[in-house]
Amino acid sequence: MKFTIAMAMIPLDQLVPLAKTAEECGFSAVALPDSVFFSERAAAEYPYTSDGRRMWNEETPFADPLIAAAAMGAVTESLVFRTNVLKLGSRNPLLLARQVGTVANLTRGRFELGVGVGWAPEEFEWCGVPYRRRGARVDEMIEVIRLVLGGGMVEYHGEFYNFDRLRMSPAPQREVPIVVGGHSEAALRRAARIGNGWTSALMPFDDREGTFAMRWIKADSHPIPTSKVVKVIDE
Repeated sequence: MKFTIAMAMIPLDQLVPLAKTAEECGFSAVALPDSVFFSERAAAEYPYTSDGRRMWNEETPFADPLIAAAAMGAVTESLVFRTNVLKLGSRNPLLLARQVGTVANLTRGRFELGVGVGWAPEEFEWCGVPYRRRGARVDEMIEVIRLVLGGGMVEYHGEFYNFDRLRMSPAPQREVPIVVGGHSEAALRRAARIGNGWTSALMPFDDREGTFAMRWIKADSHPIPTSKVVKVIDE
């Protein structure tokens, strides 16, 4: 059995020493959250708490998960680093592909990209990205990121993203797994359709919803093996 430690909302100067300690204690992976900023007012409820309120405030520390993974990867040998999850909706897929490829190479293949759409309209709008049709846009983003990270000259012509032949070097030496997060039906379908796995948020191991989600994924027309379902427990 393998165990992942979630390093969320902790002082940034503790990340590197905690990674070293986690590896010494036998953990196999580190899960890193993502938050671009804290908006004073939120137009939508937070989907992973019972009351819809955010469980952090404007002073809660967050590190950029990709930079944090690179820093922790430099002082460890076996730990795998996973974003849980990186909110794709407010980002540019080409810029993100460059960052992901760099982290994957610096950690010598010990990086997995956990992704979600994002729940806060402010993160989209204030980063210059429309909130509307965010799910379809993220589907294309995943395609673009996977295509570019595969190496060689590539081009993409979609509804939201369009570019002629380009190449990013160096490409990762091994495939970067893309694990899809979210509890909604759309998220589960996305995980089954184009992800390498599925991950949950704030869900105890014996939670009925988690059991239902795993059954739903296996029953979908694009089933995910249970070995590919990533469980990160935040208790």
